[in-house]
Amino acid sequence: MATQIRPQPGILDIALYQGGQSEIEGQAEPLKLSSNENPFGPSPAAVAAMQAVLGQAHRYPSTDHAALRAAIAEVHGLDADRVICGVGSDEIIHFLCQAYAGPGDEVLYTTHGFGMYRISALAAGATPIVAPERDRMVDVDALLEMATDKTRLVFIANPANPTATMIPMADLARLAEGLPETCLLILDGAYAEFAEGYDGGKSLVETRETVVMTRTFSKAYGLGGLRVGYGYAPQEIVDVLNRIRGPFNLSGIALAGAEAAVRDTDWVAECVRVNAEERARLTGGLRQMGIACDDSHANFVLARFADEAEAVAADEHLKTQGIIVRHPRSYGLPECLRITVGRPEDNTRVLDALGSFKGAA
Repeated sequence: MATQIRPQPGILDIALYQGGQSEIEGQAEPLKLSSNENPFGPSPAAVAAMQAVLGQAHRYPSTDHAALRAAIAEVHGLDADRVICGVGSDEIIHFLCQAYAGPGDEVLYTTHGFGMYRISALAAGATPIVAPERDRMVDVDALLEMATDKTRLVFIANPANPTATMIPMADLARLAEGLPETCLLILDGAYAEFAEGYDGGKSLVETRETVVMTRTFSKAYGLGGLRVGYGYAPQEIVDVLNRIRGPFNLSGIALAGAEAAVRDTDWVAECVRVNAEERARLTGGLRQMGIACDDSHANFVLARFADEAEAVAADEHLKTQGIIVRHPRSYGLPECLRITVGRPEDNTRVLDALGSFKGAA
């Protein structure tokens, strides 16, 4: 007998999220450059902090995340009371949709926007709306044109994933100024650490009542497996989000690791420095062999091939060399491959492999 139980509207429209591939059949230890992870891993201080609390795993963690929020506020010059921590920045995105969007409301983002924007909007029963981009960049005018009195949330990843492009603060300020007053602008800063001179949107959050910033420990801090992120928002919004946040959403191990990681500013600075050098080398090498790519402001490069067939062939060739990258078909970029910036020796392997592919092609 068929069940008459049905999920909420929108749930069955959600396609399961596809993470970056991590295995190649027949390859014991492939080089994984598909998920934009920090190739140097977490700070040794973070590892030591996690090890120190393993013996306390039987104790419930802090419910207010006070120590981690204080560390984030101290390092980044924020108000700790306006920081909310979540299971990655994904959970903050989900909270925002759950709290501020529902049936009859619209959630606006751009063509190549992060997949969780659509997923979280549909999970809340809201309607996802996609604005076009211009040359793989966020188009502020298109967003302003498509925002209506039904728009409740606008998500902008800056720098963007999977394009690695970004728009300047002046454009973000113009967007915040032009959106309806009943709409929140969320600046997703997952890759903000890699963009020189960019505060992730902090200055806009502190001067407007309708702007929220999200950040993550999964990229520059090398804690993707720990799942920690945070949001910075006006106090009224943080108070709302905390009402739906689970009291023990972050483990004691995650809290200890993230606090130590954010305080180890030297480790992060060195990872960002090497990334900038290697990103430039990878970008230059790709361009020299005729593979187009935009200037990257993140820890990955989006390589553009002649067409989808060439991108697929290049992806398959890389796999034969034990290298895994991301083919972002689901993001509307079938002719591209997204390549995480790895260690110097990793990037040399990528360039050599693509060089042999282009030579053979």
